Amino acid sequence: MKILRNRILLIVTVAIVFLGTVSFKSDFFEIAKQIEIFTTMFKELNMNYVDETNPAELMDTAITAMLDDLDPYTKFWNEQDVEASKIRNSGEYTGIGASVKTTKDKIVIIEPYKDYPADKAGLKAGDEIIQIGDIKVSEFNEDAGELLKGASGSKINITYVRQGAIKTTVLTRDEIDVDAVPFYTLLEDKTAYIVLSRFNGKASKETITALQELKAKGADKVILDLRGNPGGLLSEAINVTNIFVPKGELITTTKSVVKKYNKEYFTQQKPIDTDIPVVVLVNGRSASASEIVAGSIQDLDRGVVIGARSFGKGLVQRPKKLTYGTQLKITISRYYTPSGRCIQALDYWNRDKNNNATRIAEKDFKAFTTKNGRTVYDGGGIQPDIELESSKYSDITTALLQSDAIFDYGTQYYYNHDIKDIDSFTFSLQDFEDFKSFLNRTNFNYETEYEKSLQKSLKLAKTEKVDQAVISGYENLLKTIKLSKEASLDEHKEEIVSLLTDEIIKRYFYREGLYNYYVKNNPEIIKAQEILGNQNKYKEILN
Repeated sequence: MKILRNRILLIVTVAIVFLGTVSFKSDFFEIAKQIEIFTTMFKELNMNYVDETNPAELMDTAITAMLDDLDPYTKFWNEQDVEASKIRNSGEYTGIGASVKTTKDKIVIIEPYKDYPADKAGLKAGDEIIQIGDIKVSEFNEDAGELLKGASGSKINITYVRQGAIKTTVLTRDEIDVDAVPFYTLLEDKTAYIVLSRFNGKASKETITALQELKAKGADKVILDLRGNPGGLLSEAINVTNIFVPKGELITTTKSVVKKYNKEYFTQQKPIDTDIPVVVLVNGRSASASEIVAGSIQDLDRGVVIGARSFGKGLVQRPKKLTYGTQLKITISRYYTPSGRCIQALDYWNRDKNNNATRIAEKDFKAFTTKNGRTVYDGGGIQPDIELESSKYSDITTALLQSDAIFDYGTQYYYNHDIKDIDSFTFSLQDFEDFKSFLNRTNFNYETEYEKSLQKSLKLAKTEKVDQAVISGYENLLKTIKLSKEASLDEHKEEIVSLLTDEIIKRYFYREGLYNYYVKNNPEIIKAQEILGNQNKYKEILN
């Protein structure tokens, strides 16, 4: 019953958090009423249900279901989640030095970091950890990733599967320092190329250090690469933008029904360089803080944005402390760029008939103006000044990423090819045909929304035994869609090959090798250099 009392106390605490952020009108009575109903119902359920119940699991389900009805960013954090958040923001932790994906029965190595414990122990991307010490991952009911954590210098025995063979290794945990800027270099045309991969507490400091070092070597223009950057700390987004814009500039505004969260955020520091030409690179995985930087640079006409429309996360979260070391990470406001754009792509509050978040239609995008009077639009993500096909993520490309098809093919490619020289590597037409054969062998498939709707209609038609001609019509349409999806692989070849190339190069030469490959071969960087190298064109875009 102690667990039950704690969980009910947690629900009450969550309610109090909400009470503290809503107007008092009739909300107080309504929330109190619903809490009383819930607690009495929960008590009766646990005392009288026909089988033995697990109060903690029931409460977890209740909390998760309640928050799922809001947006995907409002989350309940247990003590482990709270600690993980602190680690992400600090950029330092003790562990194995690899990004991993935890499933029900295994932990998959996604990317081992060069010269860190996982790499030193011989683990590769695609390896499936099935046992840690004496504990089998499949038999561990909690987050198995926690088993990889421990004191620096402590050793753990790892059992893993590689290409069907079971192997073992001994891994020594170590202090892991996650750089916000994992790579920077001076290109031949005196362009400072800086990769900013996350907005942790070190983002602005490391970006400043990189820029100052490259300027000392002669850099007279900048490419800031925010592709794949999922965001992080709002304060660091302000500070990074401040590197290139004067003190006192409005960077973002947050708005909420709760008045205390309505704030304006201005640059606070003396800038590093307000004149150096800047290009910001973004893609569909650039989100949140990345979009604040890209959006403010664009709205203030401080630089040119190149790539593909960014993710479109215009919601701000703040952690609220609860009881027993837990927290509620709650969406408190929307943020707006200096021109007034909200770049939130999905509407979680006005859902469709299937309870799915709706996307703002392009016809409903609103126009705004930049500092120089250029027209920009809201409606979901930052629209680049120059769009490139290689940066885009079509529906089929997104499906390939979500199904791990590109990752799995990268694993197969690594064990079937020997690449010694990064400069001579190209993903050939023959390789692409092999990739398509791989998809057939692994039964890759994805359903479009239109296809799902047709499937439902076909099922209903068969249930109600409508005319066979109608059923045949549905089936023919589905066959046509299938052929169209197969053709879309070739139609979107450029963006797919770009992702396959990235995945494969990381396997042989780590992420550092990938960035070294980028500076000579990446279409976005080449286009950025072209724009920066033509000052008339650069100024024309901004004016």
